[in-house]
This record gives sequence, structure tokens and C-alpha cells, in this order.
Amino acid sequence: MTTTDLLRTTSYGDLRRLMGLMTGDEKHTAAATSTLDVIWVLYDKVLDVTPETVHDPRRDRFLLSKGHGPMAYYAVLAAKGFLPEEWLADWTSFDSPLGHHPDRVLVPGVEISSGSLGHGFPLAVGTALGLRAQGIDSRVVVLVGDAELDEGSNHEAMALAAALGLDRLTVVVVDNASASFGRSARLAGMFGAERWEVRDVDGRDHDALEQAFTAPADSRPRVVIARVEDTA
Repeated sequence: MTTTDLLRTTSYGDLRRLMGLMTGDEKHTAAATSTLDVIWVLYDKVLDVTPETVHDPRRDRFLLSKGHGPMAYYAVLAAKGFLPEEWLADWTSFDSPLGHHPDRVLVPGVEISSGSLGHGFPLAVGTALGLRAQGIDSRVVVLVGDAELDEGSNHEAMALAAALGLDRLTVVVVDNASASFGRSARLAGMFGAERWEVRDVDGRDHDALEQAFTAPADSRPRVVIARVEDTA
């Protein structure tokens, strides 16, 4: 069995160990741990993308807009064989491909370079629209933090996606009540006013997350509000 094969068999229970390999300052640990379950469920149960298909135009796309807390993302990518576990211990060092913000040129499987709040959601809308124009039915999932929704670019993306009926687009909002637009009721009202399909779930409940992501689409874009009470 190769190193890559071993990594692909990594279970959810091993993700904390992988995250623990990334040490140093400015880890944004709370931002990372709040997204861990969502990202794991997406890569383990939902997304049709593997290390072998990262360049296949028909792959599903995952965009991490909340790019200032990428530790969980790197851990899941390592667990699924997109990148070597050995990279984790050197993260953010001078010559490491794993920076404080993910870089799509340097990190296998990363769709966008992110970290500047408010960019990922509009990019996801453009990606979904471009795939539709090519006749490609792949999913586009973008993960945003509740604080990002203070950015006007996200409200423009929200309105446009609904107007265009981008039913292959899913936005995941990790709601850890860190910004003015949390809690979940406000988030649900905001997306609902733009005619999005809204699903509100416990962000630590893997079965609920999987069901929210995989339920049949109803011709509208979908938002999954993942409530996370703790970030430890």
C-alpha cells in the first residue's frame, strides 16, 4: 500500500492529529475547527472529485471563501490524498506550498486562492454560470463565514444567483455567531428573501449535513446554514 493509499483511508477521527501537525502563530484555529466537519462531509460523502480528477472539467468544485482559516482544509486534503501529509508540519514556512491562505497554483485540489473576505461567493456564481454555459452539470459548493456576509459583493452574488436559477450552486455558511448577520434566523431570512432554498442544520452533525447537501434540488440555488456552537 502506497503513502497516498494510506492517506485516503484516514478517518474523520484522525483529522485532529493532522491539524495538530500544523504549529506556529496565526493559525486561526477557531476559524479552522468551525469548518472541519463541513469540509470532511463534503469530501467524504458529497463531492465528486478525487486526486485523479482535479483537472477533469466535469469534476465538482469546492471553493473555500473562508480562506483565512485553512488548517481544516489542508488536513482534509491530506486525508484524501490530494497532498502529502509531510507538507503539514512545514506549513507557512518560507518554502512551503501551504500558506496562511490557500494558493490554487501551489496546492493540489485548491480551486481558488482565497483569504480576502467576500471574493469566494461571487467567484462561485461565475463558476456555476460558466459550467452551465458549457453544458456541464457539475456541482459548485462555496464555504463562507458569517462575517463575510457584511461584504456587499456577497449580496450582489446572492441576488444574481437566484435570478439566474443556478440550482447547481450551494453556499455553506458556517454560523459561529461571529458577525452582525449571525444567528441562523437572520441568515435564513436574508437568503430566503432572495428566493434561495434554505437548509439550517447542526454543523457538527454529519448525517444532517450530508442530507442537506444531497437532497434533490428544486431549481433554486441552495444555502446550508451550518450552526457551530463551539470551535474547540
